[in-house]
Amino acid sequence: MPLDQDLRIAIDGKWRHVRVAARQELAEMNLAFNHELSMEEARERTLAQLKDLIPTGIPAAGFREENGGGGDPGMAVTGIEMLAQYDLSLMVKAGVQWGLFGGAVQNLGTERHHTLIPDIINLDLVGCFAMTETGHGSDVQKLEVTATYDPATEEFVIDSPTPNSRKDYIGNAAKHATMAAVFAQLITQGENHGVHCFLVPIRDKKGRDLPGVTTSDCGHKGGLRGVDNGRIMFDQVRIPRENLLNRYGNVAEDGTYTSPVDNINRRFFTMLGTLVRGRVSVGGAASAAAEVGLTIAGKYALRRRQFERGSGEEVLLMDYRTHQRRLLPLIAKSYAYRFAQNQLVARMDRLQRAEEPDELEQRELETRAAGLKAVQTWHAIQAIQESREACGGAGYLTENRLVLLRRDVDVFATFEGDNHVLLQLLGKDLLTKYAKEVSGLDPMGLAMFAASSFATSVKERTAAGALIQRLIDARSGRDDESDLLDRGTQLDLFEVREERVLDGLARRLRKAVKADPDEAFRIFNNAQDHLVRAARVHIDRVVLEAFTAGIARTEEGEAAELLRETCTLFALTTIEDDLAWFMGHNRISIPKAKEVLPLVNAQCEKLRPFTEDLVEGFGVAWGALKIPILTD
Repeated sequence: MPLDQDLRIAIDGKWRHVRVAARQELAEMNLAFNHELSMEEARERTLAQLKDLIPTGIPAAGFREENGGGGDPGMAVTGIEMLAQYDLSLMVKAGVQWGLFGGAVQNLGTERHHTLIPDIINLDLVGCFAMTETGHGSDVQKLEVTATYDPATEEFVIDSPTPNSRKDYIGNAAKHATMAAVFAQLITQGENHGVHCFLVPIRDKKGRDLPGVTTSDCGHKGGLRGVDNGRIMFDQVRIPRENLLNRYGNVAEDGTYTSPVDNINRRFFTMLGTLVRGRVSVGGAASAAAEVGLTIAGKYALRRRQFERGSGEEVLLMDYRTHQRRLLPLIAKSYAYRFAQNQLVARMDRLQRAEEPDELEQRELETRAAGLKAVQTWHAIQAIQESREACGGAGYLTENRLVLLRRDVDVFATFEGDNHVLLQLLGKDLLTKYAKEVSGLDPMGLAMFAASSFATSVKERTAAGALIQRLIDARSGRDDESDLLDRGTQLDLFEVREERVLDGLARRLRKAVKADPDEAFRIFNNAQDHLVRAARVHIDRVVLEAFTAGIARTEEGEAAELLRETCTLFALTTIEDDLAWFMGHNRISIPKAKEVLPLVNAQCEKLRPFTEDLVEGFGVAWGALKIPILTD
């Protein structure tokens, strides 16, 4: 079997059959974005393409079989990710309909709501996910839209009390959605029970706003032209009591509120945790977009020649060291993130199939998804931009996709959670070792918890834990004697860095234990950069371990060896990017530090002959690559 196919088998993961089918089926559906369409034409085309996807089974996969779905969450995420190879507008619109809106109905609703799922799958009911408001995006607990229960009519009254309470940037809201999953403060018998989700009809069958509902269009955006983002205001809109998605909170006819989760903060985070699939999908789709960009740039660099060598023959771009340094480390990182994504999807699938998933495992999934989404989307932005520049003027033409990819992927850094906020969420969780008590704590409470409990290790192996430990124990030397090409040494460096950074963060926060609330906030606020750094080094370690475990599962041969060399480049460039820390904390000596750059260069030279295999290994469908830069 050709080397690129072996690579593809290795990184396609558990849902390889979904990827194989998608590469063939999607290629026959003419899904590639048409940059010549107007905004309105692009929106209508994207909606039509959604309908074409229904027979593939991807839309139904994420819903439970008893509700009319396929009962395969992993297939749902993988299928949505494959759409990103063609058009990120299509991926986002599919994610809004079947992931966010449909996911809210399935995961936050009960049997009385699940009857809607077949219509959601078949697009007979098009919905939107109305969470973000003009005044509150990341801080969802402080949303201003209210849902006040009226026991006289057994209805909730949905209201937007201020201009800042307008639902904003909502996908499908500008035109296509007829119902919204609205997140609002639930008020009954004079008491606010926090944010809950309600099904609110917003349009009739002719697309006209219903009484009390005012929708508007966000208009032109930086990208995603095929998604109709809009705004919604509610003016005393009445909905039946039954429209409350009541899995985690219910209101009786007389207005009595009950919930299986008593603590309001824990209830809120439990509700949001069930919607983690959207965040997993965004990270995977961003990685898919990066792979498209790097495939285009890699193939172009193997065709394009510039400047003569001594013999008079012009030199391929990929033979220049600077070009190798620009593209190969990004390709290596894409492989690393694919292995990490595969692990994440497998864990998500297992938990979402369970009747009663373990609460601590669920929390760990949420924070892992948060951290990976942040680094994957930032990587996509960097990789696509570098790919665009590496293709020169041809890369700037819209017909060659790279500028469109760059525009579309930009917002991935902020939707489904701002990346910096997500990393703080992960850092906070690392400090508490999955402690559910930390959810909702103020800075003072967080500092006290960290002071009392950080002595326990926060380390959790990603996979193949015994293998990772054996590699660390068998490393060739200690500290300055160690070989930077040795996998055990690399794993140890990443692990020690995470432990040191977390320990330093905990010691900083201990100072807030006896402080007053304002001083505690100041201390915590001043440590936010440290918190984000802790999350990032944790994810670096998780990704390297995932890559290592993925190679161990690959059949021995040329592909496994190439993956080992690619993993080495990922590890070395990560060390190179943070060399100051390793030197400043006496983990790498000055003589050893001087070896890093030559080692990276040598690794690039070693991988250069396999550039074509590596980009082909991503498995980007040819239908997504029919562009002039690769076909003329």
